[in-house]
Amino acid sequence: MSLGSSPTYTDEYVSPIRDQDEESGYASGSSSEASISGVFFTKPHLAFINRQLQFLEPQEVLRWCITTLPSLYQTTAFGLTGLVTLDMLAKLKVPRPQTVDLIFLDTLYHFPETLSLLDRVQSRYPLINVHTYKPAGVEDTDQFVHKYGDNLWESNDKLYDWVAKVEPAERAYRDLHVNAILTGRRRSQGGKRGDLDIIEITETGLIKINPLANWSFQRVQNYVRDNDVPYNELLDRGYKSVGDWHSTQPTKEGEDERAGRWKGQQKTECGIHNPRSKFAQYLKEQEAIERETALHSALHSRPPVR
Repeated sequence: MSLGSSPTYTDEYVSPIRDQDEESGYASGSSSEASISGVFFTKPHLAFINRQLQFLEPQEVLRWCITTLPSLYQTTAFGLTGLVTLDMLAKLKVPRPQTVDLIFLDTLYHFPETLSLLDRVQSRYPLINVHTYKPAGVEDTDQFVHKYGDNLWESNDKLYDWVAKVEPAERAYRDLHVNAILTGRRRSQGGKRGDLDIIEITETGLIKINPLANWSFQRVQNYVRDNDVPYNELLDRGYKSVGDWHSTQPTKEGEDERAGRWKGQQKTECGIHNPRSKFAQYLKEQEAIERETALHSALHSRPPVR
């Protein structure tokens, strides 16, 4: 099932059966693909699922995901919560194990410690496949600067979020036919994450699961320590949430967990968890500006009429 047919929700019931004249009148896993529509969640059904999962431990949520959701992946920048999820998945006992591959967005501006952690994770969990996606058309920071200029995150942070994170994520979802992703978001991280559900559905139909939504930072830390999970060395230097080096600082005593991200800015998310429509509108505005600039340049480059 491609991203275009990903599950979504509706206020009304939608029958899952098509072309009943050609089949038995019922849909099953052996039915032809043409006879089965996309999977739909009604809002009451989604609310019911969230109420049920709310009381489960993360391992039980992950077991539900693996046995329920096809084309399931984990997106991670190897923060603590993502590492705990990875370790839980590796230890999960299910009758027919399904490998949950990782999607890593290499913005080209990660800390060296983060990239070193990636090597340690692959050594510790050799059965895990990691799909790395970089900004389109560039392989390193020199190429990125050549294409977008110096410090794009300062001159145009929305464009930076799009080219370094949002577009690569969307490309990964298309390439890998992703229907559902596991995230490392938790309510205790504050900001817009304070009222997270376990299961969310984006406006494009992508299912997002936040298996550790109920856990505190301390509980995550305890799991990492008790299970000897590899983690980013920066956490021993005062960092709690680690992103790109240019937008991440250590947190002070008493500050929120993500206070070191985009310090001094009215910003709490990098873009991949914001509504797609926000960036669609932004890109539309950018295209209008570029057309106006091109028109202005063309008008002023014409030779004078004699």
